[in-house]
Amino acid sequence: MDQSDIKIDKDGIWYYRGAHMFRKDILCVFFQHLKIDESGRYFVELNEEIYYLDVEDTAFVVTAVYKTKEPSNGHEMIDVLLSDDCVETLDLNSLSVGRDNVMYCRIRNGVFKARFTRNSYYQLAEFIEPEGETGPFFIRVNNEKFFIKNS
Repeated sequence: MDQSDIKIDKDGIWYYRGAHMFRKDILCVFFQHLKIDESGRYFVELNEEIYYLDVEDTAFVVTAVYKTKEPSNGHEMIDVLLSDDCVETLDLNSLSVGRDNVMYCRIRNGVFKARFTRNSYYQLAEFIEPEGETGPFFIRVNNEKFFIKNS
């Protein structure tokens, strides 16, 4: 398969023919039209055209983590800020650790996988506890344990 002119590196940085794509307005359009096919290839579908992307790891990265409370009932939740500047409540059941101890989660109702940056991982690590002396590891929210899986 041919290589794409658009690449996303493991840190979520977009490139067009090697040049850094930094304009948020353009990236927002791409993120809004981003899809993934059955074989796991990312593409942008725009104006009835399909543009496949070379994605080193994931198209989305988690750039920040916040513990918040639901105003109506006081339930705790963890929100994540994504590379497209959207905030989502973290699906704690989707947390996993991959190769090189990189943390991942699922976003957009489980459609996409997102990679935690080093900074966002350290923010999340504040909430991680071991079960016993050596694990497994979990995050406790509203007195419920959510175990982190190995990918």
